[in-house]
Amino acid sequence: MGVVFSSFTMSLDGFVAYPDDSVGALFDWYDNGPVEVRPAGYPITFHMSEASAAYWRQNETEGVFIAGRRIFDHANGWGGKPPNDSPTFVVTHRPPPANWPPIPDAPFTFVDSVESALSQARAIAGDKDIGVAGPNIAQQCINLGALEEIRVDLVPILMREGIRYLDNIENDRTHLELLQVVEGKNVTHLRYGVTYD
Repeated sequence: MGVVFSSFTMSLDGFVAYPDDSVGALFDWYDNGPVEVRPAGYPITFHMSEASAAYWRQNETEGVFIAGRRIFDHANGWGGKPPNDSPTFVVTHRPPPANWPPIPDAPFTFVDSVESALSQARAIAGDKDIGVAGPNIAQQCINLGALEEIRVDLVPILMREGIRYLDNIENDRTHLELLQVVEGKNVTHLRYGVTYD
């Protein structure tokens, strides 16, 4: 069975977005190198450093995706085609948008709790990993003792305000083990295993 992981690009002072959900220079590392990377599910091409491209490809292990409603709305539901072409669970207490789905057979399921999303995701993930997106969803997974890996693409900028990756952590039984450090161009990729007492 795969792991439940979260992955965010984060500023040195801990933010993954500004208060209005914009990201400024956070994602500049996606296009600061010579190596083409075409993420599954996205009609775009990145140009990364060799180290970042190798790290990215190593981590293309997602089989199921769990997203919060805020990131879903900000991404306009990814046009009905979720990241990595993965079956996606959206955690929300609101109904889907009025025009949903934008394409036939959009692989999205709307659920009302992180617990429900995790249970259904585990049932279909098989050997693949479960990616969780949205800082609030990652935080809830940690508080439930369910998040098994934290991935950070650390960018040397100071945002000073915004949305923090690891805020509102209430689980005091959480332990982190450094699994990997990869130095890219203007980004340091960090992977931590998460265990709980």
